Amino acid sequence: MTADVPPASAVPRATGRPGDSSPFALGLLLRRAHAHAASVMTEALRPLGIELRHFAVMMELVDRGPTVQRDLANATGSDKAGIMRVVDDLERKGLAVRRAVPGDRRARAVEITPEGLELFGAAHVAAEPLAARLVTGLGPGESEQLMDLLNRLAEPNGVDG
Repeated sequence: MTADVPPASAVPRATGRPGDSSPFALGLLLRRAHAHAASVMTEALRPLGIELRHFAVMMELVDRGPTVQRDLANATGSDKAGIMRVVDDLERKGLAVRRAVPGDRRARAVEITPEGLELFGAAHVAAEPLAARLVTGLGPGESEQLMDLLNRLAEPNGVDG
């Protein structure tokens, strides 16, 4: 055994329990928190006939305006086939359209429709009471603190940078 490698008995083991000090603890907690949040948001979106993957693309379209599929895939962490399926779904539901990109015969920009904007707003209204459930165990100011910490963790170089 080399001097720079601690003995196996000295390395904390991942348990997934509160107080876990293993190097995996934060990642495991974030995974569990994500699963819980995704479940709650899925519940909010289900009556509207969309899924989180649809909402993620709609959010990018509202934020960026018309966007080529390649950029949507990058922004949502999807692959080419996955983003095509989501955009196909959104088109079929009348929530988005593909339009030719001037100067590029192969590229198509995806644009949210007025119906898509309406549903996007309705999703926020539907999610509001459910989102409150996510933070019921937090004290005053802790929800904002959590959001700040998660933003810094997700964007280590700054939210805008």
